[in-house]
Amino acid sequence: MNDMETNPALATIVTAFAEADFDRIPKLVQKGLDEGLPARVLLDDGLVAGIREVGEMFRRGEVFLPEMMLAAEAWQAGMDVLDPLLAGQPQVEAKGHVVIGTVKGDIHSLGKNIVSTMLKTAGFELTDLGVDVSASRFVTAAIDGRADIIAVCALMTTTMPQQKEVIEHLVAAGKRKDFFVMVGGASTTQAWADQIGADGHGETAADAVALAEAHVGRVDRS
Repeated sequence: MNDMETNPALATIVTAFAEADFDRIPKLVQKGLDEGLPARVLLDDGLVAGIREVGEMFRRGEVFLPEMMLAAEAWQAGMDVLDPLLAGQPQVEAKGHVVIGTVKGDIHSLGKNIVSTMLKTAGFELTDLGVDVSASRFVTAAIDGRADIIAVCALMTTTMPQQKEVIEHLVAAGKRKDFFVMVGGASTTQAWADQIGADGHGETAADAVALAEAHVGRVDRS
């Protein structure tokens, strides 16, 4: 039986996420601390479990992008409460390192930010390059940062070819096999990912997390 099943304070945090009662999140986290719950437990079984629940609801079409962004903001507000207490604790080893960004010519950040938040809460180290990112910058950041995964976002059909350029730059650098490349964005499809030689395609943030976790799982087993 996990902590969430035995402690109502943790279940209340997850319920607040699921019911979009986002303003209460930091207060509920503080209440859990006041009741003696460890900061790490509140993070793993409260905040992380809560935003994952919203991610699953998003995947099922039960909530939409505005709710997902509000959930991400609530998660950060909860983290602001926990950060001073977590700072002195041993760091959990990251599952992997992801370089993420929105491609050159595209300044949309909403979807990328949601994916970034979900990957962080799933235990990945993130290098977020922001928006309007050139193909060469993706590659340089991945190589210099010894990343495992490159996540390339493109919202518009006119900027989708930039995702292909990232892969072409990796090939030109002789580094294609060194990175798992996943693509996403409103206009992208699995067929597009297959066409450009990407390793995976995600329609939602939850899909991106699943792809990343499956990749590191395969690497660990090899």
